[in-house]
Amino acid sequence: MAYTVTFWGTRGSIPTPGAHTARYGGNTSCVAVEGPGGQLVILDAGTGIRELGLTLVERQNGAVKAEILLSHTHWDHIQGLPYFKPFFAPGNTVRIWGSKQGAKSLDAILHLQMDPAVFPVPLSAVSAALSVQEVQPGGQFSVGPFRAQVMQLRHPGTTLAYRLTPLSGGKSMAYVTDNELGPGGSYDTPPSWRRDLVQFLDRVDLLVHDAMYTPAELETHRGWGHSSYEEAVELAAEAGAKQLVLFHHEPEHDDGALDELVAAARRLAQRRGAPAEVAAAQDGLELSL
Repeated sequence: MAYTVTFWGTRGSIPTPGAHTARYGGNTSCVAVEGPGGQLVILDAGTGIRELGLTLVERQNGAVKAEILLSHTHWDHIQGLPYFKPFFAPGNTVRIWGSKQGAKSLDAILHLQMDPAVFPVPLSAVSAALSVQEVQPGGQFSVGPFRAQVMQLRHPGTTLAYRLTPLSGGKSMAYVTDNELGPGGSYDTPPSWRRDLVQFLDRVDLLVHDAMYTPAELETHRGWGHSSYEEAVELAAEAGAKQLVLFHHEPEHDDGALDELVAAARRLAQRRGAPAEVAAAQDGLELSL
């Protein structure tokens, strides 16, 4: 099965609009995976999901049916949800997948985000048919035309990676953002975690991975739950990924800084002999698998 992967938001932490980020974009995390007939799986709901929602409504051919897979519920991965226009039209169907955080359910977290104390419209007021489905690390499930496999990452809170493989066969992709590959932090992951991650990503066709920092920046951000571009390239090579897209860009990195970062990542990949393709995610980038 052929499908497209479109990046609607690629920035980490906070939106960064302005001329200095015009090429790579300033919206926070949101990636749309679209199969035949418009079957849609959305990875994260940062501010990029607002523009995606507008596009879905504009091209609407019947009701919108969206499956949203959340890596976790930190602000930059859910802050676009209240502005997702398909929420506010009857006949649309939206299902949100993700993990609870500690003792707090995913449903409770999403309602808190739109509590009247912080947002004028409560989640209970949306017109679409909304459901919330919790998933566990290590599990797998069918979503749209894909089989989704789930793995826990090294990031504060419970943070999930997703590997999507077409049920009918075809190329696979993995979405692995907010993940600390190097030492640092205290995470609830087993000693075999790195080996398990490489196996989880084994020969994936497209790997979208956190590359928030340069190696120098990383030294002052150990334990924050993020990786450098060098670590992302090394992981992609170790797992045999065919294409690596660097993601979750540091807010302070302007277009020039990201040009330098991706150039350095490509040089490292050439020396390493893998992965064959390295790019930095840009708002609006569309890939075909």
